[in-house]
Amino acid sequence: MNFRFAHYNYNVFDLEKSMAFYKQALGLTEVRRKVAQDNSFVLVYLGDGQTDFQLELTYLVGRKEPYNLGDNEVHLAFTVPDFEAAHKLHQEMGCICYENPDMGIYFISDPDGYWLEIIPERR
Repeated sequence: MNFRFAHYNYNVFDLEKSMAFYKQALGLTEVRRKVAQDNSFVLVYLGDGQTDFQLELTYLVGRKEPYNLGDNEVHLAFTVPDFEAAHKLHQEMGCICYENPDMGIYFISDPDGYWLEIIPERR
């Protein structure tokens, strides 16, 4: 058997706010969308336009409170060729939540508190 990654899921409280964040912060765009027949949920799949990997944003219509992420010890990681420009953008956005200069990485936080690791592209 050959298993392949398909997508990773984050549940989001405000779909439009999350989609705007992922577009501005990481350049992710909508690849496809599924709306439940009863309109109880919306799934939006975001892609980077370079790989097949997708981030699924699940929006539960009618949810009244943000998600409790607990200790939030999970994250997605992104590489970027221009690390300094990315860092500057994320500083301007005010979304950097942790930096580790010794390792040469930092993390940003999305509107729901999910952490995303930013790594310089290794050549």
